[in-house]
Parts: sequence; C-alpha cells; structure tokens
Amino acid sequence: MCNTIQNLATAFAGESQANRKYLAFAKQADAEKLPYVAKLFRAAAEAETIHAHTHLRNLGMIKSTAENLKAAIEGETHEFTEMYPGFISEAQTENQPPAILKGLQLANDAEKVHASLYQKALDSINNPVFVDYFLCSVCGHIAENSPPDLCPICGAKAVAYKKID
Repeated sequence: MCNTIQNLATAFAGESQANRKYLAFAKQADAEKLPYVAKLFRAAAEAETIHAHTHLRNLGMIKSTAENLKAAIEGETHEFTEMYPGFISEAQTENQPPAILKGLQLANDAEKVHASLYQKALDSINNPVFVDYFLCSVCGHIAENSPPDLCPICGAKAVAYKKID
C-alpha cells in the first residue's frame, strides 16, 4: 500500500475518533452547564466529520447503497463474532471492573441487532419498506417502528429511545 493511502486511512480513523470524542466532551460540557463550550465541541465534531467523509471518499470506500450495506453487515458481524467476544474474554481474564465488561457486552449485543437490520434493508433494497428507527441512548439498540417498553439489551425504559430521522 502506498504511503498516501495509508495516510488517508490513518487520517480517517483519527478524524472519526475526534468526532466521537468531541461529542462526548460536548455532553460533559452540557452537564456542567457550559453550553457555549458544548457548542464549540459540537461544531468541531461536525468539522471532523467533514474531514473523515472526505478521506473515506478519497479511499474509494463509499460505494452503492447495496455495497455499503454489505460492508456494514461484514463490519458489524466481525464485531459481534470476533472483536467483542475477544475483548470480553480478555477483560474477564484481567479481572476488569464490571462497568467495562458491561459496556463491552452491551456493544456486542447491539452489534448483532445492527447487522440484522442492515441485512433486512439489503434484502428489501429493491422492494423498500419504510420504517421508523428508534435508538436506545443507553446501549445503542435500534428498534423498528416504535420503542419497546423495555430495551431488550439493557432494560432501559422506552423514554431512553430517540427517534432517528
């Protein structure tokens, strides 16, 4: 792989992580009643998204929706079949705190749901079904059409779900 392609991949990863980190920082600033700082973090997060999308596009990784769905299924499946199970096992072996194990397990369980939803979308791509999606703000579970009374992954109440537009 040439240096420029490796550099783009590294830049994409860095910009993506910066986006997520700045959004987390914005939540903390909001919690500390510092809305002007939260706005700055959110603006910077959006800027990092612009950079990440540019790098991803230049890497040729944005393709047709069907190809993107297949890539998403592959990625999510890798996460719940290999990545998270390995991480969970290592955390258990290292006697990590319960919060770490819980966070890894919740993510693992949510990734299974994500993969199945992507597969469902791919299967109906030529005969689309219009669905509303609701995201559990606690664990990342995605529900179709309406939020469940209790999240099937973490047990959060329906109020923890946010409709995604």
